[in-house]
Amino acid sequence: MAFKKFSLVISKSIKSFNKSIKVDSDKSISIRFFLIGSICQNISCAKNVLESEDVFSAISCLRKLGVKIEKINSGEYKVYGKGLGSLYANRKSILHFGNSGTLARLLTGILTSTPNIKVRLIGDHSLNKRSMKKLIDLMSSFGADFYPKKKFTFPLIFTSSAIPLGINYNSGVSAQLKSAVILAGLNSFGKTTINEKFFSRDHTENMLKNNKNLLLTKKNNQTVINVNGKEQLKNLNLKVPGDPSSAAFFTAITLMSKKSSLLIKNVGLNPKRIGFYKLLKKNGALIKFKNIKKTNNEIVGDIFVQSSKLKPINASKEYYLNTTDEYPLLFVMASLIKGNSSFVGISDLVNKESNRIVEMQKILKQIGVRSSFKKGKLTIFGKTILNSSKKRIIVPNLGDHRICMTAAVLALSTGISAKINNFETVRTSSPSFLKTLRYLGGIFEIKKK
Repeated sequence: MAFKKFSLVISKSIKSFNKSIKVDSDKSISIRFFLIGSICQNISCAKNVLESEDVFSAISCLRKLGVKIEKINSGEYKVYGKGLGSLYANRKSILHFGNSGTLARLLTGILTSTPNIKVRLIGDHSLNKRSMKKLIDLMSSFGADFYPKKKFTFPLIFTSSAIPLGINYNSGVSAQLKSAVILAGLNSFGKTTINEKFFSRDHTENMLKNNKNLLLTKKNNQTVINVNGKEQLKNLNLKVPGDPSSAAFFTAITLMSKKSSLLIKNVGLNPKRIGFYKLLKKNGALIKFKNIKKTNNEIVGDIFVQSSKLKPINASKEYYLNTTDEYPLLFVMASLIKGNSSFVGISDLVNKESNRIVEMQKILKQIGVRSSFKKGKLTIFGKTILNSSKKRIIVPNLGDHRICMTAAVLALSTGISAKINNFETVRTSSPSFLKTLRYLGGIFEIKKK
């Protein structure tokens, strides 16, 4: 979905605040609700769904595949499930994923084992630059075909498998690829087995836990996920919590502002999504989780944050799986802490909406902070005093929502002036981001193009 472009201009730091907020709903869970709901039996219902560009792209694609989706109220939707293998498309159909890598990978997984699907797959300018080789290799192992051959970026012509057979898969760091395999396995013949040595996000598993065809077991310090194909799925009924990744940006502003505190209500606290918070708490951050409960197999609670003096951050590779979206933010925080911080095992950041390592190094250089990236390790040589009057941050048209949000946090925390181009891309994940910043006292100007 196209939307008007604009730049964000910031020239003043944010003042102290003591407030309470809610953040945008979880994007990962919202997209999965629509995708999985479409292949369930009967009607699935959800409240507090994220209404962002990525989610609208998911709704648009599913409607092209014959799925009835009804909006009841703001954030409340019904999906009229068609059952496994029942999606269909005209031969000339184009599925436009927008900016969403999650949608691209998971929906391709569903379609891989759906009979008689031939469609054109495409994304926006940013998504079309991202390599889909791992996805293509995995779905090809189920029997799907992608054309042209040996092309690993969208646009692509996709043909589903005529006889999808379950596979054995040793999952890596990508929850999206793991989910794509699970979803392809649901309508394949036989059993699909996933050996998960690295514990990535498990929202897909949590959403499917109440179905007998998905079995999770522990074996030799691994999770083994067995998917028995051709079993029908129960409908969903859930309320989507706040997104911990969106909450991280307001957490960072609070930690780096003087005499400030913030209560962020009703946030998803899935253990595989809170590496950012655990890492910062380990390094002096005053962060507490409160009112913790479990809903729809997901842990939810409030986050209370206070201004803190942080120590240099040293993140081992184990943090990557639970902190992926927040690394640009951690790089900025590290730049403002005196001493050397290091981040290991982050090479996959080069294939996000932008090359997040290179682009963040460019931003840090603009504020006079040195960094070095060698052999999968980023070292940031932080400093506590920056001459904000002589610095300026310029972010080009990257189409990367996390880079835009991170640059805004940096400018508001330091008072360094910034011009962040392509800021409209933030609507893909956090449509209320600027509204919440303004509520906290952030001052900025929107310049439309």
